[in-house]
Amino acid sequence: MVKEILYGIVPSVILFLLFLNVNVGPFLVFAAVLVGIYFLLSRQSGTGLGTGGRRKRSQHVVPKSNVQFADIGGQERAKRELMEALDFLIRKDQIAHYGIRPIKGVLLTGPPGTGKTLMAKAAANYTNSAFVAASGSQFVEMYVGVGAQRVRELFREVKQLAEKNGQDSGIIFIDEIDVIGGKRDGQQQREYDQTLNQLLTEMDGIVAEEKPRILLIAATNRKDMLDPALLRPGRFDRHIVVDLPDKQAREQILRIHTANKPLADEVELEKIAQETFGFSGAQLESVVNEAAIYAMREQAQRIEKRHFAMAVDKVMMGEQTDREASDEEKRRVAIHELGHAIVSEFIRPGSVSQVTLTPRGQALGYVRQNPLEDRYLYTKEALEEQIMVCLGGAVAEEIYYGGRSTGSKNDFEQALAMAHEIVQSGMSRLGIVHLSYIAKSQVHEEVNRIIEELLDRTRRLLRQFDSVFTGSLQILLEQEVLSGDVFRRLLEQAEPAAELIG
Repeated sequence: MVKEILYGIVPSVILFLLFLNVNVGPFLVFAAVLVGIYFLLSRQSGTGLGTGGRRKRSQHVVPKSNVQFADIGGQERAKRELMEALDFLIRKDQIAHYGIRPIKGVLLTGPPGTGKTLMAKAAANYTNSAFVAASGSQFVEMYVGVGAQRVRELFREVKQLAEKNGQDSGIIFIDEIDVIGGKRDGQQQREYDQTLNQLLTEMDGIVAEEKPRILLIAATNRKDMLDPALLRPGRFDRHIVVDLPDKQAREQILRIHTANKPLADEVELEKIAQETFGFSGAQLESVVNEAAIYAMREQAQRIEKRHFAMAVDKVMMGEQTDREASDEEKRRVAIHELGHAIVSEFIRPGSVSQVTLTPRGQALGYVRQNPLEDRYLYTKEALEEQIMVCLGGAVAEEIYYGGRSTGSKNDFEQALAMAHEIVQSGMSRLGIVHLSYIAKSQVHEEVNRIIEELLDRTRRLLRQFDSVFTGSLQILLEQEVLSGDVFRRLLEQAEPAAELIG
């Protein structure tokens, strides 16, 4: 109605002013500015987060999910802690009896792909709560105050949704909370501070007597970036680490994702779990999916062991590339990778799963190792052995080519990092030291001494395996792949004395 009136009045006023010979230019400019501001405000308020205009459907209400905690492989401790926090939404009489203050917030921390979002969705089903979700980036705007307004709207939405569905609890999930919850150091924009302040205010407003009762679940990969005001008790009361799965959890995740897939009898999920140390749940799901894709390409009736081997390589190293190396370059890469493989297999028998010359990602070749057990603590001896594995490729090139190549750059970076770890951990000749209290030249000399000593030990070891280099090199150049079993049979014929690496 208002628009129709304006459409009739404005042209009439302009014509009348023109009839009186009045300069209408300034009026038109002023009117254009007003129209622009009107449409800008209308657009902002029409997103479903403003206070005026026609409201669109909320972007935060998440469709009903069937995810249950049983569908999430591994993470037993994290699931147990989260379920206990959720019980406070369900067992109201019990917590009132013990005088327990309900938990207001749960912070899920851990590497990407470990299941933090899945756990938040399962939480909504566990409690039959209204569930709304948002990402930290959705609160970032160039207009000051918009982020704070969206935080208020998020809490309002979950309450309205719970009331509409007859639910007495609601869960808000904010992913990437470090975007808006970063430490306030005076250097960031005012918009970030206002958004964080509003979030703190809303969390303080959550009370036990409130109905529906609200629980805020947030996820981040960088807990160290969050403001201390968010982390204190009374806001995020529970900090739950959702870490990378161990071997048993990896096997459980693989079983969940292969439940609806035709597997060949030869496939051993336990062995795949052993070979995928350090993989997240998302990566394991990708391994299963890629293995199925490889089987479909070949029109195979079942997903075979070799399909999983190719899938692990793809997820770990990337897709195969079309780079075609010269014969001499292939031979050098083969010598380099065999150096890694021989040292690894001699130090940890059974650790080499495959040696290949197939280019993947930035690598012209690689050795896929099979860790015999998940390891989180390392002794000096274990670190030295791992450094020798890293140096094996460069040493092999020295023996057969008289020098090194740029292919050893990444190996040296890893070796130097581990040698530096030996010094930092008080396992070097420098003893227990604080790096800021000693000269950098001393650290450099000690790291260099460790590397040189291990280079010498690696040379003495590899010189005993000339026959293994010869036999393995021929297979690699012809087939581009050398299986761990074949490689171990070649090693059995040239086993040197154990004191060679001592």
